[in-house]
Amino acid sequence: MEEAAAYAPCHITGFFEIFDESTDTVLAGSKGAGISMNLGVKTTVKIRKCPKYNLKVSINNRIVDSSKVSEHVVAAFFSRLSDAAHFEISVEHCIEAPIGAGFGTSGASALSLALALNEALELGKSRLEAAQIAHIAEVECRTGLGTVIAETFGGFEIRVRPGAPGIGEIKRLPLPEDTLVLCHVFGPLSTREALTNSGTRARINRFGGESVQELVNAPTIMNFMKLSRQFAENIGLITEKVRRILIAADEAGIICSMPMFGESAFTVTDESRIEPILQIFRESGPSGQTVVSKVNHEGARVLR
Repeated sequence: MEEAAAYAPCHITGFFEIFDESTDTVLAGSKGAGISMNLGVKTTVKIRKCPKYNLKVSINNRIVDSSKVSEHVVAAFFSRLSDAAHFEISVEHCIEAPIGAGFGTSGASALSLALALNEALELGKSRLEAAQIAHIAEVECRTGLGTVIAETFGGFEIRVRPGAPGIGEIKRLPLPEDTLVLCHVFGPLSTREALTNSGTRARINRFGGESVQELVNAPTIMNFMKLSRQFAENIGLITEKVRRILIAADEAGIICSMPMFGESAFTVTDESRIEPILQIFRESGPSGQTVVSKVNHEGARVLR
């Protein structure tokens, strides 16, 4: 049996602009900006020869009936093998952040899976070539556009040219060591629905492009939070629960926004301001779940 594991950080996107018209999916993607977190996805793959092809995917120790993005990534790798019909593949995703709540868990799952498969199958692809397969899966499944390239490199990034890792271009911006991402989560929002709704797409592209250029001109975390909030207000997806936190944060002089896409509120701050923010989360969103994470600067990697 061949076995390998890889890790990819989760990621919050503050704003973005859609570029998915290209028929070549490695060229499709998004411009935008976001930040990677130490919370992430560890994926372990186990592969052995068997008479009949079989794929089993589990998420946090529970076998799932369907996992389209993971199935897409596995199919892309095994289509390159002449004896692909004679393997049993076990994929185990350990996801540390809430799923579907704006943390890029789909992209992190696809990316960590691609890196692990490349290692286990000894295909010899580069890290960027494996990451491109994850990007293609995300784009074709309509679960993400720029998440994979951001998670490949980590840190606080501006995506200034769309496309897969190795094709798109990002600018990584420095952050103080004590920078933290704080998020209060109520539930999921559908990325697929947002990316296929014509009205939402039009608003995203109208305001996303402007935001990218403004952050390039003044690349600070404060400006990122300000632009993320403006973007969230303009695209019109803020829910009543999230609105309560945003109002309370505004009154305390703290800028919060909504991650794309999740029914959540987030901010980026330093250790000295944790407690006032956590108090706002507790008082204004008692039904939610609070997530606190340091920033991940290394990006995705093979573990063994």
